[in-house]
Amino acid sequence: MAFELPSLTYAHAALAERGMSQETLELHHDKHHQAYVTALNGFVEANADLQGKTLEDIISLTYGDPARAPVFNNAGQHWNHIHFWNALSPAGGAMPGKLEAKIVEAFGSVDQFKDAFKAAAVGQFGSGWAWLIQKADGTLAVTKTPNGVNPLATGEGTALLGLDVWEHSYYVDFRNRRPDYVTNFLDNLANYEFAEANLA
Repeated sequence: MAFELPSLTYAHAALAERGMSQETLELHHDKHHQAYVTALNGFVEANADLQGKTLEDIISLTYGDPARAPVFNNAGQHWNHIHFWNALSPAGGAMPGKLEAKIVEAFGSVDQFKDAFKAAAVGQFGSGWAWLIQKADGTLAVTKTPNGVNPLATGEGTALLGLDVWEHSYYVDFRNRRPDYVTNFLDNLANYEFAEANLA
């Protein structure tokens, strides 16, 4: 069974008033994400030990193996982007109570969480991701990963909310202003209900 590009749950133009243009979504979802899916399916077809495996299985099997880095990169990016589309919402920015309480417990305030998340996202040199995660002990933390790496691969915790900081995710709308892109995500686009639903 080949992996497939998931459909967006909102129209390509649905986020435009909140800072993510239709052009960005068409390029990012329809082109970039599709390229990862196509490449991953090619690797699976060529490697019998990957056939019939879940996406999570492939990530676990290939993470940290230099010989299989191309497989991991495409599997990781497929997983990351499935998460990312769900982490965006046309009604984003509003934080439900259960998540807010956990964030205040972990960071001191919502603003301090946003500062920590922004520092991780802006501080990720080159391409990568910023994440709000829930660790094994139930506490929340912010982390960042390079390229296609994610908390599933590293075992750091459960991904609650991830932000793509590859340049293709923001260059049409924000040019080289990654900090503005991150702030806009946190304030206007982040699907905090999705993050809360990911809590253990």
